[in-house]
Amino acid sequence: MKEIIIHNFTVKRGSFTLYPLSLTIEKGEIFAILGRTGSGKTVLLEAIGGMFPGTGGSVLYDGIDVMEIPPFNRRLGFVYQDHGLFPHMKVYDNIVYGLKMHGFTRAEQEERAYALMEMLSITHIRNQYPGTLSGGESQRTALARALALEPEVLLLDEPFSALDPATRKQLYLELTRIHEHFRCTIIFVTHDFVEARLLAHRVGILLNGELKAVVSSDRLMDEHYCEEVEQFLGRE
Repeated sequence: MKEIIIHNFTVKRGSFTLYPLSLTIEKGEIFAILGRTGSGKTVLLEAIGGMFPGTGGSVLYDGIDVMEIPPFNRRLGFVYQDHGLFPHMKVYDNIVYGLKMHGFTRAEQEERAYALMEMLSITHIRNQYPGTLSGGESQRTALARALALEPEVLLLDEPFSALDPATRKQLYLELTRIHEHFRCTIIFVTHDFVEARLLAHRVGILLNGELKAVVSSDRLMDEHYCEEVEQFLGRE
């Protein structure tokens, strides 16, 4: 688990600006970044993960500035909305890819991969290619790959948006089990109010590149906000 402190952090990416932002995500917390499409949610998630440098401020993991530390050395897992699986690799090979790159033995790769496939109920598809998988199977495979290196921080970019309601509910339960088992800090992006309230401990509302509010998930629809947030929540 890691505590993540973002201080006065800003990003410019093309015509988009993520304005100076300060936020503390507690160790072992499930934190939701909530906002409409184009608000900068994925930019913030990628910035936390180190996918590109900020233009100001700092990001600290347990008090250590990680701005110069590449993503693969940050003990984090990242799952994009489109899952990002390697299409030419079978499910098993996708899962062990990171383990291979970090020098794990074949026996260690197999042990971790089969434990994860069993946990996520995908052992039966281990020899299939991503193009043959359902949305839920792809998501579980992407989660297994992200978890293979036992990350202390798990970043999820709209992980459930493309799934049917039944599969989405199943994966909500899986995320809870993952959090309990791996004891990692989880940050996920969503535009779904119900999802944020159901899964997260706290919610950050991001609109037009600005963090407008941070609130306990059970108080999300009870607090009073600025006019822009009230409109986003459909209360004006």
